[in-house]
Amino acid sequence: MSIRMILFRKFRLLILMVFLVACTMHIMIDLLPKLEKRGAESADGGCQCAQHPGSDAQGWGKQRTRSGAEAEAGWPNKHTLRILQDFSNEPSSNLSSHSLEKMTGAGDRVEQLRRSGPSEDHKPLIGHQSRARIISTRGGSRLSALYEHPLYKVDLPVLTDDDTLFNVNTDISFYTKATGNQDWHNEDEEEFSPTADIPAESYPHWLRFHIGINRYELYSRHSPVLDALLKDLVNQRITSVAMKSGGTQLKLIMTFQNNGQALFKPMKQTREQETPPDFFYFSDFERHNAEIAAFHLDRILDFRRVPPVAGRLVNMTKEIRDVTRDKKLWRTFFISPANNVCFYGECSYYCSTEHALCGKPDQIEGSLAAFLPDLTLAKRKTWRNPWRRSYHKRKKAEWEVDPDYCDEVKQTPPYDRGSRLLDIMDMTIFDFLMGNMDRHHYETFEKFGNNTFIIHLDNGRGFGKHSHDELSILVPLNQCCRVRKSTFLRLQLLAKEEYQLSVLMEESLLRDRLSPVLIQPHLQAMDRRLRLVLQVLSGCIDKEGYVNVVEEDVVRDSATHRGPRHR
Repeated sequence: MSIRMILFRKFRLLILMVFLVACTMHIMIDLLPKLEKRGAESADGGCQCAQHPGSDAQGWGKQRTRSGAEAEAGWPNKHTLRILQDFSNEPSSNLSSHSLEKMTGAGDRVEQLRRSGPSEDHKPLIGHQSRARIISTRGGSRLSALYEHPLYKVDLPVLTDDDTLFNVNTDISFYTKATGNQDWHNEDEEEFSPTADIPAESYPHWLRFHIGINRYELYSRHSPVLDALLKDLVNQRITSVAMKSGGTQLKLIMTFQNNGQALFKPMKQTREQETPPDFFYFSDFERHNAEIAAFHLDRILDFRRVPPVAGRLVNMTKEIRDVTRDKKLWRTFFISPANNVCFYGECSYYCSTEHALCGKPDQIEGSLAAFLPDLTLAKRKTWRNPWRRSYHKRKKAEWEVDPDYCDEVKQTPPYDRGSRLLDIMDMTIFDFLMGNMDRHHYETFEKFGNNTFIIHLDNGRGFGKHSHDELSILVPLNQCCRVRKSTFLRLQLLAKEEYQLSVLMEESLLRDRLSPVLIQPHLQAMDRRLRLVLQVLSGCIDKEGYVNVVEEDVVRDSATHRGPRHR
């Protein structure tokens, strides 16, 4: 009996060993292709170990020393500071999230690719399908192919002094007194005045952006300054923060180490959330990713009328709370029951504890839009949009009830001549593609009079509903039946499969630090809306004829500032 038990145990041990060997061989066979692939990537220099630029700015950090006058009610006592400092030392405070919503295995790999820096061989990607979509048949990107198209190579007229916003040699002095910013001068110099004696390449990128503004564009198509400025918005150290006055929702003015400034709009909704169906357009959230996407869309449409915008992951404590001198802002910081750092500031809408902006645990996404030149240096004129909505729960605007409203607009300066009416049509198309209903005013630079482009500011209420196309945004185009020829041709180009708008947008947005900026339904909605715009224009051409709808691009005459009258 004992011999039989011994044999049985040996037999069972033998079976177990065979099973373990089989499992080991199966695992090795499964891992072999992955190991080979990783080896190939290592040979190509594909290290994905780069750290996120903001990873060293986690937690609460050091607290500023304050004088006795500052240690008044409302500022933290030693006990509060110690609690906040202890919180920053928690391991979870050093986590950096890709979308601040998920931390999945696939998301981690995308995050690593995104962090790996500006290497051309390792661009951040949104999954494998996205990578396949952005590569053209010739092996290059579709976005690069678009910018090589003849429609994107039309030269501007020769610029005169009247066509440039600034004359660097004689007109301007970027000085402390002119801007009202007491921190803009260098310690080694009394003032900072660009002159012909100093090469333009030595100016900070934000200043070179300002100097490059002209009658026709905010920036040139292939400006190297633009990409450098976008990097500054992401990487420059934030030295001070203050709340922006006015507006319905919280916005922050951030100043950087190089004295540049940007408007920060914090994340309020996740990528997947849509505007609630019962919300009025004037009470909708302002979305940070809409600001980012609007800049890229404006660039693809070749308008170049949106100031540069980049996404950034901000440490709410070190980069906002610890550097602000705005006590009203500082006092709204608190730690939530979930141990996240939150604040809400002061504004008309959504500035309360119930609508607080909370990090994870102290990191928050946001958009940073580069400032335009100070109004003391370059005045801007604000215009009421002729197709402004009523901003009332029950009342309708005149254009909503009068189908001949455009005829009245075309008889009213500055829409009776020149390019202003065509610029309004460009803005209408731009807003419809985004689903933006909140366009009550627009601005132009005073120096250029009425014959210049419209600046496309404040686009945060776009991309709210991918499942709904708001056709009322297209009413100006329907009523006026006018479009600039270059715009019409580019819209037709972007409707073709090889230059599909959604694919170009996806590729362009991959360059942003917060990629993916838009989810696929929003990208696909732009293709659908583009077809609707072309259908409206097709109907106009059938009704009024091509020459009466599609207007030739008129070279603006800076001497007369006048153009042809509109029919």
